[in-house]
Amino acid sequence: MMSSAIDSLGSLWMWGNFPEPQKSKSMESEFLLTSSCNPMPVWNFHGHTVVKVACGNEHVVALVTAGEGYKGSDLVCYSWGGNSHGQLGLGDRQSRQYPEVIEPFNSDAPWTVYEVACGAFHTALLAQKSPSETLESVCWTFGQGDNGQLGHGTTQSVLSPEPVKGLPWNAFLISVDCGLFHTSVVSSAGDVWSWGMEKGLGLCPEASYSGADAGDAILPLLIPCAGLYGPKFPEPVQVVCGAAHTILLADAGYKMWSWGRGWSGVLGNGKMIDCYSPIMALWPPLDADFREQSVNDGGDKSGTEKKPEDVVELERKLSMAAEDVKILQSKLSLMERYASILHGATFGKPFEERDMPASLRSGGSFDIAKEWEHMLETLDRGKLVRLEMFYRGMLAGVKDKLLKKRIQEIFLECQSSLPSESTQRNK
Repeated sequence: MMSSAIDSLGSLWMWGNFPEPQKSKSMESEFLLTSSCNPMPVWNFHGHTVVKVACGNEHVVALVTAGEGYKGSDLVCYSWGGNSHGQLGLGDRQSRQYPEVIEPFNSDAPWTVYEVACGAFHTALLAQKSPSETLESVCWTFGQGDNGQLGHGTTQSVLSPEPVKGLPWNAFLISVDCGLFHTSVVSSAGDVWSWGMEKGLGLCPEASYSGADAGDAILPLLIPCAGLYGPKFPEPVQVVCGAAHTILLADAGYKMWSWGRGWSGVLGNGKMIDCYSPIMALWPPLDADFREQSVNDGGDKSGTEKKPEDVVELERKLSMAAEDVKILQSKLSLMERYASILHGATFGKPFEERDMPASLRSGGSFDIAKEWEHMLETLDRGKLVRLEMFYRGMLAGVKDKLLKKRIQEIFLECQSSLPSESTQRNK
């Protein structure tokens, strides 16, 4: 695990367990990770400007200027660190302690890299031809491909950069990021593609997607935007991947969509369950909206003018409403988690919105007997067998408890009918 940062002067700093570059190039040196609790400077790029950097589990990829200053299209792509799966893109599996140029993206190459991202053991780059009259961009990937995270149509690892041919040639890609085992890109037009583990969702095996089309995506899958904004996401800004989830910032930064693994509420939508399609997150938070409204309604921000009483009262009511919404969200999240646990124990898969009875979705009356009968008719044989096993186990548990209680009752009855020791002595 490592962290990195670029300061205002374009110098690179790293800390954690990271591959500290050696001052001189040596292929024979043993690959080691340096451990530091404090940021340490990387001096190998002294005299140049580091523009972007990305870190994997043991490898680093950086975009560095060919000269001292950044001119916009003079970037060279370097990589170093662990290379057990070819994630450095240098054509072999030998680890590097010294930054080396990824040859397809050196200073003389026709391609200029403008975005870099690292997964656990794979790397993704966005590059465009320079100079070019058209905005032509290509996503290149290399490294581990066991779960299709390279998007090349196979599960083979790749030691050198290869373009992802499943993406449209006329789409200009503005952002890319990698989870542990999945990759996502977004175009300027608002199209999002993902590929890799569990249909590009990145879900780990213990929380795998169990739909009819489950499995790893070895080619890019188009992720549509549902609802009023679809099918494209409005004014996309950036796509970011966590270990097993994806976040898209869009609408010029005013809206955010999330999907993937929802443990610990990482999706930001008020829930702690997995989401298999993009759902708009609560962004910005409601209390921030209310504070902004308060400032706007207050007139002079310097505070020299006193707010009218009706404005103060409105702010108080809005603040109380925000607290009530938070409480309701907390209760709803707890109830959804409880329902998901029950549903998962019964049907062997997480609860989804489509699993909700139709009568409840329509807002009408709910007939549990009718809904139960309808559910049984729609289940396939495998799910019926699973349901039967669940209820057999439950019934066996109930019978066991009843038997234990009956034995206790018989024991108490027998004990009460026996004469006491004092009575026997008197006789």
